[in-house]
Amino acid sequence: MTLKILCVHGIGRHEPGQAWEERWRASIVEPLQRLAPGREVQLEFVHLDAEFGAREISAGDVARALRMLVGSALDPLFGRRERNLLGTVVDRVRWTAGMVVQWVEDAGLRRATRTRLAARIKAFQPDVVVAHSLGTLVAYDTFTDPKTAGLIAGRTLVTCASQIGNPFVIGQFAAGRLLPLPQAAHWFHLHNPEDAVFTGPIRLAGADADNYTQLRTLFDIEGVADHDVEPYMRHRLTVDHVWAGLAQGGEQGGERGGEPVGMASLETVAPTGAAPVRSKPRVAAVASRPPRKRALLVGINEYADPAANLAGCVNDVWLVSAMLQESGYAAEDIRIVLNDRATTAGVIERMDWLLDDARGGDTCFFYYSGHGAQVPTYGADGKVDRLNESLVLHDFDWSAGKAFSDTQFHALYSQLPYDLRLVCLFDCCHAGGMTRAAAQRVRGLNPPDDIRHRMLRWDGAREMWLPRSFEAPSKAYDERFNGKAPTRAAGSGRDDTPLRATHRLGQAMDLRAGSAPASTRKAGTAQARGHLGPYLPTLIYACSDAQFAHEYEHGPIAHGAFTYSLVKTLRRDRREAAGRRKGAARTLSFAQLVEAVGRELADLGYAQTPSLIAPQVVKDMAVPLLA
Repeated sequence: MTLKILCVHGIGRHEPGQAWEERWRASIVEPLQRLAPGREVQLEFVHLDAEFGAREISAGDVARALRMLVGSALDPLFGRRERNLLGTVVDRVRWTAGMVVQWVEDAGLRRATRTRLAARIKAFQPDVVVAHSLGTLVAYDTFTDPKTAGLIAGRTLVTCASQIGNPFVIGQFAAGRLLPLPQAAHWFHLHNPEDAVFTGPIRLAGADADNYTQLRTLFDIEGVADHDVEPYMRHRLTVDHVWAGLAQGGEQGGERGGEPVGMASLETVAPTGAAPVRSKPRVAAVASRPPRKRALLVGINEYADPAANLAGCVNDVWLVSAMLQESGYAAEDIRIVLNDRATTAGVIERMDWLLDDARGGDTCFFYYSGHGAQVPTYGADGKVDRLNESLVLHDFDWSAGKAFSDTQFHALYSQLPYDLRLVCLFDCCHAGGMTRAAAQRVRGLNPPDDIRHRMLRWDGAREMWLPRSFEAPSKAYDERFNGKAPTRAAGSGRDDTPLRATHRLGQAMDLRAGSAPASTRKAGTAQARGHLGPYLPTLIYACSDAQFAHEYEHGPIAHGAFTYSLVKTLRRDRREAAGRRKGAARTLSFAQLVEAVGRELADLGYAQTPSLIAPQVVKDMAVPLLA
């Protein structure tokens, strides 16, 4: 029986009949024929150059494309060799970054490429679709469009070197959320963290994603961008988990020794010479299980700079763990990470555990006690264009690679099932960015002067340094959930009023941006894409973004004032609930809890008002910790 494979190329020029087709053919057919020598393989190609060549793109559009896409690539989750990237593509950016942004923003171009792919599938009737780079966007668009979604039914999709996971693409094209392909026999995504051409991992969650597998196909070829299709196709994980199953004509998810190996995310041992990474296999057809509760608690008293040390964060973690176990969390489902173990990489790894196999009905609880900071961040054009809130983890050094900001956070949670509850509590402040000192011990880290300089401007008329202004990506969202920014007295010249962060932790502002052209907004709305936008956790902050989170000394024992008041309030309400008649309604919703904790803090003399960010339906829900 002939195995029919349709290939969709990516960025760059791909004229029909050229050498690139033979390289693709060899990298796919040779592994298949080694596994099954008698298996006949037929390859055909979808050519996209004509659609792009027929449309003009200006030099200004090309420069803007770089700013949009490289802004994501500069993040450590999306490749570590961004300087090499700029050096290698600057002369051909029209056919790289330009192609991606042009496709995202041009509804007519998307429709033309979708039509072209659909026509080839109908004519060729492939068993497998292999898409590379920009071709993965065309394939995803085709297989999620209501008119052509059925074309993936029963077929295997293999994507690699994809920009689908790039925050700009997710935000502007996919309206902040990626959809699974439940009709596909299986969707394999090959992700290489060393691929520096605007790529990113694709995170899918929920029961509809059981036929999705992300393979960490790690390779690093010195001096190149690691974006070519051939190393992806010949990678041993691709051979073992994709080609082996197809060559044998078995289950599309792949089988090895009768054991299904389809996984929502597979990370396994890297190729020889590379550092090994952890393995977490999971069977594709996951059996139904009861709702699960998990918690990750982070507390940092001890920092690399002893002057930044705090006193109550570790105590807070133990206090919150006790409260969770009183509320029905099993001890084995609570993980804590403290002090020098709470590095950026360490917390991201444990966040993976917290959200692994997250499903509707589950409750995930994330708690952080430590310093917060505001980090002014450079965009791709070399100008400071945003103010990121960041957790100050143990290895924090004011660089993007060591900052746990909203970019890292929303990459972990924004695709979660809507009916999962993720509750995040932050006992830290993010308003320390402009102050030089505070009268009380606060949980906000002040920047060194070279970082602080990015947040200031010189007013020659007043002969004073004044705060700069930064705009949030989505003003409407920002005002709806965060309220209006605090104002400064005109002409006061003060620089000690905290600046509002443009990217608050947990709010996925990049995915909610409303800055695209009108045609893109129409096509890229959540309603048009068939979803409700990126997932929004329940976010509880210890104070507003213009305030400080203080420490409280309970006799000789230090705690965060917010954490101590919150646990005290929850325990008091639980005792009162126990005294009410059986079946009586709970009194505290999320909104009421935050208000009660705010009153408690005010009574204790603390000038900090906790804030709650959540959909209104969640604000009115009873707090699950009172169960």
